[in-house]
Amino acid sequence: MNVESFNLDHRTVAAPYVRLADTKRLPHGDVISKYDVRFAQPNVGHLEMATVHSLEHLFAEHSRNHSDRVIDFSPMGCQTGFYLILEGEWELDDVLGLVGSTLEDVLAADAVPAANEVQCGWGANHTLEGAQEAARGFLARRDEWSQVVAE
Repeated sequence: MNVESFNLDHRTVAAPYVRLADTKRLPHGDVISKYDVRFAQPNVGHLEMATVHSLEHLFAEHSRNHSDRVIDFSPMGCQTGFYLILEGEWELDDVLGLVGSTLEDVLAADAVPAANEVQCGWGANHTLEGAQEAARGFLARRDEWSQVVAE
């Protein structure tokens, strides 16, 4: 199939994890890397939509404090994780550091950025508490982030 994640056997992965999902070399030589940042076990659990939405806002805002190479942080429709798109090729440890530092920022946040009708298409659909709970759970299992497939 054309979509990389459609070729991933979701029954064999063990969330939480961070994995390189794709690298693209663009026509003029630029490289983008897409990482699968999986919070919930596929087909077993998921994040509530308000939590997804708030994590998206928080991560998008705070990750850029740690790197100017963040292109996007997009939620998966299945509500189990996000795609982190970065400029260039990265060492996994550097990505894990970026994710960890950003999630620590989520824990320290006192509000969800741009959670209002002016800056967001569904400003009322946010939960700082839900985003922080998800971040706390992900951070608590940091030693598992590079283990994608269940043993």
